[in-house]
Amino acid sequence: MTEPGNPSSPSDGALHNGRPPRQRAPKPGTEAIRVEGGLRFLGLDLGTKTIGLALSDAGHRIATPYDTIRRRKLKDDVADLLAVVQKEGVGALVLGLPVNMDGTEGPRCQAARAFARNIAPLVPVPLTYWDERLSTVAVQRMMVEADLSRARRAELVDKLAASYILQAYLDWLAGQESGQA
Repeated sequence: MTEPGNPSSPSDGALHNGRPPRQRAPKPGTEAIRVEGGLRFLGLDLGTKTIGLALSDAGHRIATPYDTIRRRKLKDDVADLLAVVQKEGVGALVLGLPVNMDGTEGPRCQAARAFARNIAPLVPVPLTYWDERLSTVAVQRMMVEADLSRARRAELVDKLAASYILQAYLDWLAGQESGQA
């Protein structure tokens, strides 16, 4: 598992030109996960009650909101993730890591890492982390600006946040491949 990326964008987390802020590479000494062409990345926004899911396209360029899993017992969460991995041809997971604004890791990061450790032996694809600081804030702001109702925002926020996290990772990965990062 690799370490999270760090935002290099303004601290307000606002979307720029309809896209997430650019993010830097994961911490030095870590490597990107690459998957075979045709396989996809699955982005995860882990919450206490839900897991937001987003899928990349097979070319690893675009993240699309996919679904929201209602959390239950770990074995049920794993079964739901496995079903998506198999159905959608997923080659790797990108788990949002809720790093504090000062860059430290608190209880939410510990919970995300524990979740990753628990699912790693059960889900047969590699997993990496990506810094999700302000992802939910940016997504909430976008939905408010789009004048979505509170109920509709609640329905969409988790999978949109997962898409935001995954898109930042895919953009960084594309930069790695082209030598820009």
